[in-house]
Amino acid sequence: MRETFTMMELTGLRNDLIQGGMLDSREAAEVLQVFLIGRGFGVSPQAARDAVGRVTQVNCALPALRAELENLALVA
Repeated sequence: MRETFTMMELTGLRNDLIQGGMLDSREAAEVLQVFLIGRGFGVSPQAARDAVGRVTQVNCALPALRAELENLALVA
């Protein structure tokens, strides 16, 4: 089974989220949305905000980030 997102992509997204530590949850959700849209997926704004809350609770751990993204990604 091919993974939807590479480790390089996940690490880059994680870095964007961490380096943007001043981002509020709405802005961080937009970062997730742009990431997914750039890869041909859609995502609802509310679902992205919910995911950001869960990911930040675990300090943006890569396995958690991957799981959230794969749950969020809707074929556009």
